[in-house]
Amino acid sequence: MTFADHSGGDISVFLVRAIDGLNEIVGRIVSVLAIVFAAIIIYDVVLRYVFSEPTRWAFDVSKQLFGFYFVLLGGYALRHNAHVRVDILTERFGHGAQRIISLVGYVIFFFPFAWVFLTRSWEFAMRSFAQGEVTYGAIQMPVYPLKLAMCAAAGLLLLQGISEVLKIIFDRQEGHQ
Repeated sequence: MTFADHSGGDISVFLVRAIDGLNEIVGRIVSVLAIVFAAIIIYDVVLRYVFSEPTRWAFDVSKQLFGFYFVLLGGYALRHNAHVRVDILTERFGHGAQRIISLVGYVIFFFPFAWVFLTRSWEFAMRSFAQGEVTYGAIQMPVYPLKLAMCAAAGLLLLQGISEVLKIIFDRQEGHQ
């Protein structure tokens, strides 16, 4: 039986589905940014080398979009198990031991990191907003939206970590029934 086979009445099932769904939606929406910033770069290259008329804004805009793209896909990547893992050590253990090691790893390493990432990025974004921080490029774009995206990314990553831990716990409990 898998996690998805159970009825929606269980709060843990609801939370996992809601968190996984949120990160899935965010991941799919943000992935479109890759197309947008690729188009901006192509547009700038064509203007620069074909027409000898470079844009003043394309580099800064594409850099900001890439920043959004990169940070906001962390929860999506965790949901799809796309992060780097050290399975060489754990692949020799049984399924139950692997779940315990994963759970301990989340508690000792992941959650403290995600919490620090969330709280520090919030402070970082609020300081940027309060100071009216702008980029230093050809055009002066506000920096705080990207820093707020870091905070949102940290929140999405933390939520996805909760979902992954619930899946580990649920599977472990299910195996004992």
